[in-house]
Amino acid sequence: MTDGQNDQNRQIARRDRRARKNRRFTRLLNNLRLPGWQARFDKAGGKLNEFEQKLPPPLKNPIVRRRLLWLGILVGGFGVFKIATWQIDRSLPNPADLAVFSRPGTLTIKASDGTVLHQLGPATREKLTISQIPKPLINAFIASEDRRFYEHTGVDYQAIVRAIGRNLTSGSLVEGGSTITQQLARVVFLNQDRSIGRKVKEALLAQKLEREVDKQQLLERYLNLVYLGSNAYGVGDAAWIYFSKSVNQLTLSESATIAGLPPAPSLYSPIVSLEKARERRNVVLDKMVEAGYITPAEAETAKAEDLKIKPSSPKKIESDSPYFTYYVQQQLPKYISKAALEAGGITVETTLSPKFQKAADKAIKDAIEVEGSAENFKQAAMVAIDPRSGEVRAMVGGYDFYKESQFNRATQAQRQPGSTFKSFVYTTAIAAGFSPYRSYLDERFVVDGYQPKNYSNKYKGWMNIRNALTASVNVIAVKTLIDVGFNPVIKTAESMGIHSKLNPTYSMALGAYEVNLLELVSSYGTLAAQGKAIEPHGIRRIINSKGKVLYQADVKSKQVLDAETAAIMTWMLRNVVSDGTGRPAQIDRPVAGKTGTSEKARDLWFIGYIPQLVAGVWLGNDDNSPTWGSSGTAAYAWHQFMKASVEGMPIQKFPEIPANLDDRKGSLKAEPVKPNRTRSLGGSADPDESQSQSGDAPESSYSEPRSERSYESVPADPPPAETAPEPAPRQEEPPPESAAPLPEPPPRREAPLDPAPASSDPLPPPGN
Repeated sequence: MTDGQNDQNRQIARRDRRARKNRRFTRLLNNLRLPGWQARFDKAGGKLNEFEQKLPPPLKNPIVRRRLLWLGILVGGFGVFKIATWQIDRSLPNPADLAVFSRPGTLTIKASDGTVLHQLGPATREKLTISQIPKPLINAFIASEDRRFYEHTGVDYQAIVRAIGRNLTSGSLVEGGSTITQQLARVVFLNQDRSIGRKVKEALLAQKLEREVDKQQLLERYLNLVYLGSNAYGVGDAAWIYFSKSVNQLTLSESATIAGLPPAPSLYSPIVSLEKARERRNVVLDKMVEAGYITPAEAETAKAEDLKIKPSSPKKIESDSPYFTYYVQQQLPKYISKAALEAGGITVETTLSPKFQKAADKAIKDAIEVEGSAENFKQAAMVAIDPRSGEVRAMVGGYDFYKESQFNRATQAQRQPGSTFKSFVYTTAIAAGFSPYRSYLDERFVVDGYQPKNYSNKYKGWMNIRNALTASVNVIAVKTLIDVGFNPVIKTAESMGIHSKLNPTYSMALGAYEVNLLELVSSYGTLAAQGKAIEPHGIRRIINSKGKVLYQADVKSKQVLDAETAAIMTWMLRNVVSDGTGRPAQIDRPVAGKTGTSEKARDLWFIGYIPQLVAGVWLGNDDNSPTWGSSGTAAYAWHQFMKASVEGMPIQKFPEIPANLDDRKGSLKAEPVKPNRTRSLGGSADPDESQSQSGDAPESSYSEPRSERSYESVPADPPPAETAPEPAPRQEEPPPESAAPLPEPPPRREAPLDPAPASSDPLPPPGN
């Protein structure tokens, strides 16, 4: 058989195979009952045949057509690869997250000016800008970790090849090929997984970072985040933890020691092994010589230097303001989820002012150390709030958080407020339309078995409520409460910010029911804010490790008192500071405030304010034992705090009081109490009290001692604006017989019980 016949037979065989395939395809289409599709295929095939006939002869060659097909596959494959790469690039983290990154498991609490108050977990405690990091330290890291840092675009292929070669020749892993950018990408966006997938992502992300972030910024973030052993995150932490120095004090030898730590911090740590640290330091110095950063002579000098360490604890491991920062930590679950807290990487931006906090710390420390032993108190607390926003600006919860006690006396201690509570009684009275010149008879009297007593055991006759507040007269506060009513006073106190339970009893007027310092200060802030109450808070914003805002404070104030009432009360409280028991609180501007002392002087208080700031001081003992002091000491501590805090603060005036004080229309309705029985005991001193020479406050009274820092006696009361005719004297029952003073009861935290009632009405605890 000839070659021509063979070719002819092969062509016939190919045609037969093609024909069989076409018949099978036709049967398939018919079986699927897709005649419409068959017609479309036939039409498309016809068009392809027509197109093929029009092709130039070279393109009809099967070999050429095969090559064109492969070219199309290559081009298409490259396009698919580029699209896939683009999609992967889009799926990678945003490089902008680099600037706000915090490690998982960390909690950073910042003051209002951005300074760090406290850091928990694996946090960088001293963040530095690239300009603050010395050049030798930067060069040591580049020479050791990424010599071609300024030349590559995220991945250094030369370094990879070099590392493979060195590792093969040494028979062990002696060098890595990751660039500084790759290491940074791993720390911020990825994990320590050794999979191929993670390495590919790391390389792609490093290249993306190089495209979008400046080299110097990348270097700065790396030097602040790289883990260097012994809880040191970043070069600033390492300089302090290993050498007790700032970075600009490091020698070349010390810089090389720190730069040698990243590959194995626990192995090369000078705290763990000085010998291995020296060996690694010398390797880094040799690399610096190879890179041209130092001369061989400089390297030899550094190698000869004795490596001396001086370990220190990480900075900010103890809070600068521990009572406040722990208060903030207790608030976090209210604002963010448990999962977010457990994940960590949380940064809390707070309201605390470092300037005010420093002044508060000093005022409390001085009060305890200077006055505490003489006046028998061992603890103190202070809170300062911006009344316009409700932001807590300073907080001290005790003498020493870390050595003495972590109990926060500003937020957790419930104590009797004494005469500071009188402000709520008189605020309610003014809101009900009472004139500040409304007069009551200051006398010994009993109402439903309860007898309020003045601390001085002196009774001054007729006195208006403004002067009664100035001199902190107990009897008139109780009589005012009777006229205005229990429920209005309780509602007013609660609307102003008191959340602790108050009971409708006569002794409520004198502060028998326990409150905490934070709520008391916040309530006085309502007066400073012209009747607007706002919840006190210490957190402005919470963000996670990616910079996402988890919580943004949006606390709204509420008008709970009419502005005239607030202005009149402020005017009355200014008189307390200018002419009454609060005189030790005076500063270079108008101040309104009130002193308070509980039974046996167990609690010494002063709460005062200016338009921009309200603050309160408490002094006492945790076991509730009596002090020997007066509320004037608390007022003086307030003075010391405010004196430092208001430096540079403009003086703002309090609102003017209304012209007509005597016949104002009230904004709330009084609900006078109807006692079952009242009894006047006259204006003379109590014989029981006059026989006692102990010097303590009268038993069963919450009395207000005169401030020891008063510089002159309280002036005589001005006559009332409208003097009503004095009522005809009632027939007084004889006073009870004098009895020997009772022994002092043991200290207790609960409000004491009242004497037996004269009627079936529920009995109040004793008053101030």
